[in-house]
Amino acid sequence: MKPDRSYETMTSKERVLRTINHEKPDRVPLNYITNTIIDTKLKGLLGIKQDDNEGLLVALGVDLRAVDAPYTGKPLHVSHRKDRYVDPQTGWVTRYIENESGAYWDYCDFPLINADEEEIASWKFPNPDDYDYNAFLEEVRARQEFALYLGNPGLGCIINTCGFLRGMEQVLVDLVTDDPGGLILIDKLMKWHLGKFERELDKAAKLVDLVWMGEDLGTQHTPLISKEIFYKHILPWHKQFIELANAYNLPVMMHTCGSSSWSYEDYIGVGLKGVETLQPEATNMTPKFLKDNFGGRLFFHGCVSTAGALAYGSVDDVVEDVRQTLEIMMPGSGYILSPTHAIQDNSPPENVVAMYEAAHKLGKYA
Repeated sequence: MKPDRSYETMTSKERVLRTINHEKPDRVPLNYITNTIIDTKLKGLLGIKQDDNEGLLVALGVDLRAVDAPYTGKPLHVSHRKDRYVDPQTGWVTRYIENESGAYWDYCDFPLINADEEEIASWKFPNPDDYDYNAFLEEVRARQEFALYLGNPGLGCIINTCGFLRGMEQVLVDLVTDDPGGLILIDKLMKWHLGKFERELDKAAKLVDLVWMGEDLGTQHTPLISKEIFYKHILPWHKQFIELANAYNLPVMMHTCGSSSWSYEDYIGVGLKGVETLQPEATNMTPKFLKDNFGGRLFFHGCVSTAGALAYGSVDDVVEDVRQTLEIMMPGSGYILSPTHAIQDNSPPENVVAMYEAAHKLGKYA
């Protein structure tokens, strides 16, 4: 892949900062999110070594990079089964699931699904002090040409993340019934996230550019929860993250799956600056709807569906999808092109290359 990039006049950092501030960059910034197997196929297609993750990002012209303080504490959870992986920091349990397109690690067993308050209260999460913030600062300093973000779609995520331990159905029941055990779990999880986040900000806030957090708030057609539950259990926690980031003059982008635009006015009210995922097939999530209703007030990241042309269309279909998205999203700036979720194993790698080539060709500002 060798798109013409001779027109570029900005570093990735400059490009993204101008975009999230709704100022015109030289081109639309790009991001990359993918499953492991399609990542392997893509590197093979482009002749990139399998361990050269940075080489792939450079080849695609990706502008954003994650930075994260490495954990240095002891393992808190262990696995006793060969067919399961237990995350040593959180105790999440996953198993390897194969399908006709590839494979992935899926959450299972849900160790706190039937737990009482005492068991939940004693569940171990990392101490925020057990991370190497000096190594984190060194990484941040070494990658200043890129737009650097703290967090990921799991930062501050309540429903999905608690579901890894308690099961999605039980978490929703917890929120509806104010189950004491479920609320203890939320409190423990959020305090861990906030503690680590605060230490990272203290160490390097002036050298990073963006905070990424998330919450799954919609089905394909409707809100996942009521406004009452959102105001009671979700927004107050998220407000703490957003206000903390804003105190350091850092914009926050929220991952919102499914039909989630119903929440955006409330998020804008507490200082949110951007939204991510943006599945165009979900209700009230098309690029036009988002641009018409929130353009200039939020910046956008996503919109290229992993369940559309990228997976099921031809190369020409992918190019047309990118073209239509850019025509709506580019005016006035404020748009970062990205797949809506991790690119799935059923997406032809040729289609993935076509998406980025089209972005470079069609995403240039005059």
